[in-house]
Amino acid sequence: MFSSPFSEENDNAHAGSITLTDDKGRSLECYIEHSLEVDEQEYVLLLPVDSPVEIFSWEGDGEEEEAVLVEDDSIIEQIFATAQAVLSEQNLILKNTAYALTVAGDLPPVEESELFTLEIEDEEADLDPEQLQLLASFYDEDQEYAIYTPLDPLLFFARITKTGEPELLSPEEFRKVQPLLEEHLFNEVE
Repeated sequence: MFSSPFSEENDNAHAGSITLTDDKGRSLECYIEHSLEVDEQEYVLLLPVDSPVEIFSWEGDGEEEEAVLVEDDSIIEQIFATAQAVLSEQNLILKNTAYALTVAGDLPPVEESELFTLEIEDEEADLDPEQLQLLASFYDEDQEYAIYTPLDPLLFFARITKTGEPELLSPEEFRKVQPLLEEHLFNEVE
């Protein structure tokens, strides 16, 4: 998953859709936000059709309490039905999709009191804090969980293979081609 360095809207927004599939066979339907060709290779910037969500567990006590992203598939599997039930009270449908959990439905309006700022620690990159909106919280086996959606869009960058399938770029590949892609995107915007 990549946060986007490209914040400009383009005239071809939602020009089509494409489905990403992970190694577990799960799929994620995405809009094609932008398509471009660099050195005879087609690349696409993708935005999930449904809203991405992240589940955090609250660890520790009092002022030492800290939000920890739940990434373990077995824990997600264990709490999925409860999370799904809690979100359904807001007419949101939780989906276990490729590369990210998502919800279908209209998100509630953003309220300042429901925002959470996540400081991202990465020694290789200087990343801005991520703002997340609380959608719901629940308990499972005495553990508190909270479901958030990021305020910034979650974008994926993929190359189109010779067979026409999208293939996500690894973080290393993305860093290598990012300057070329930004140059092409900015030239097309102008």
